[in-house]
Amino acid sequence: MGRKRGTRTARGILPTQRDVLRDVMLTAGKYGAWMTLRELARLTRYGETSISAQLRHLRKAKCGGYVLEKRVRKPEVVSSEEHFVVWEYQLTPRLAQRRIVRRRRAKSRRRRRP
Repeated sequence: MGRKRGTRTARGILPTQRDVLRDVMLTAGKYGAWMTLRELARLTRYGETSISAQLRHLRKAKCGGYVLEKRVRKPEVVSSEEHFVVWEYQLTPRLAQRRIVRRRRAKSRRRRRP
């Protein structure tokens, strides 16, 4: 009896992996936290490769069109057992980004007009 995506149960609708990751990342983003794939895997118990794929999907317009920022984690934060580059991610809603862009465009239009 496998869990089907979006099936109804007596308790309600089961969230998809993408829904769980979106909620975790948005909650972390509210506090300014950046998370690695390993941290997300430990928290959600999903595989790192599938987490990476779901984060890519969240950038698509049909899946929410979120802004996914990515940066290299500082060496002081990386554990001594990891001797390679560790990436960390932060997810923010695109709405906040669009408002900023619209304001910039509006200001530039005002300047152009004589």
